[in-house]
Amino acid sequence: MNQNEKTMEKIVSLCKNRGFIYAGSEIYGGLANSWDYGPLGVEMKNNVKKAWWKKFVQENKYNVGLDSAIIMNREVWVASGHVVNFNDPLIDCKSCKMRHRADKLVEAWCEENKVECNVEAMTNDQLSAYIQEKKIPCPGCGKSDFTPIRKFNMMFKTFQGVTEDSQNEVYLRPETAQGIFVNFKNVQRTTRKKVPFGIAQIGKSFRNEITPGNFLFRVREFEQMEIEFFCENDEKKWLEWLQNWKETCEERWIEKIGINKDKLRFREHDPKELAFYSKWTWDVEYLFPWGWWELQWIAYRTDYDLQQHMKFSGRDMQYTDPMTGARYVPHCVEPSWGLTRAVLTAMIDAYDEEEYINGNWEKETRTVAHFHKNIAPIKFAILPLVKKDEKQVEIAEKIFHDLSKDYFCEYDDNGAIGKRYRRQDEIWTPFCITVDQQSCEDWETVTIRDRDSMEQKRIKISEIANYMK
Repeated sequence: MNQNEKTMEKIVSLCKNRGFIYAGSEIYGGLANSWDYGPLGVEMKNNVKKAWWKKFVQENKYNVGLDSAIIMNREVWVASGHVVNFNDPLIDCKSCKMRHRADKLVEAWCEENKVECNVEAMTNDQLSAYIQEKKIPCPGCGKSDFTPIRKFNMMFKTFQGVTEDSQNEVYLRPETAQGIFVNFKNVQRTTRKKVPFGIAQIGKSFRNEITPGNFLFRVREFEQMEIEFFCENDEKKWLEWLQNWKETCEERWIEKIGINKDKLRFREHDPKELAFYSKWTWDVEYLFPWGWWELQWIAYRTDYDLQQHMKFSGRDMQYTDPMTGARYVPHCVEPSWGLTRAVLTAMIDAYDEEEYINGNWEKETRTVAHFHKNIAPIKFAILPLVKKDEKQVEIAEKIFHDLSKDYFCEYDDNGAIGKRYRRQDEIWTPFCITVDQQSCEDWETVTIRDRDSMEQKRIKISEIANYMK
């Protein structure tokens, strides 16, 4: 199936109907761009987390883990620069009052009209001038009459305690990284790690996006998988680690979740579009149905964050090299992944509609997702051929009991076997185990069906688990 044939309508519909993703607060009419993960969605998301954690923490001698608080001291965000710098360009249509993010308005117009333009490098004044020059229309009413661009801070503000005043003002974290930076000395001291080493974290972040959209791609509540990798304050050293992490992001991780590398590309940021804390950044972009967009990134954050926290907190963030006695503030390379985007990308990449010949030699179309078995929510479906056959049920239940100790499985005895296969294809189960009459006769064999090839073969019950290795 071609990428341009994969519509978000099809994927969203499948996710809702099969228990992957539900609209948040749906019985109350929902909440714009709020999503809940259903029984299958939460399993898939947890599998992506486990694969990432195993690769970058468990199997990596340099990295350790952390789980920091979502609500932090307000001064953390003053020090990091987010209170002043974490802004989007907000613009309103004077005619219909629709609110837009100015850079995305220009970006969408350029894409529609096939005009090349580096929008991310434009200042607010340049964006405003471009909108006026090209007479870019409002998507809501078609008129081109906008307010001046103004800055909009994307952090969610709330209050801690019983009184709502400036002293109790706090923010929901807009990134997980700062929890790592403020704990740098704690982690280094207690783990006795020597530079270079990394601190990894998976957690929720919150951004009050002006124009969220494209299902899970741009949401206000999302999850990140980040590593802050601390290295020597030597240009040769941090360049080596930057290149190492770039190669790691390109090769090793993607293979674990089965995303097609042909749909990925690296894009280096123009100096004008760099984040305020970064000196060098690459985006890893994926070819989504609506175009190339960021999936993950690798940023060289220099020693900016640790220096800022040392300045604002008064605490020493320097590291002492045990071999040379040299004291310095480590520099940081940040490989970062959007967990929410990784889930969406895996769904889009795996989704397919295939024609096949059924048992009556008729053409049919099946919806299937060729998920990598590492992240498929259900690994095995256990299917007794005849649900009233007590022997088949007994064998099937025992297989389910034994396999479910190690793998997430589903027991399904409802409907014709062909319909059950189709149902498992739609929820992306890699293997179906059918217990039939021969299983009752020999008590040691079953039929295993492969989701992708639809091939079936007879195997011993003791061999089933080998298919997940």
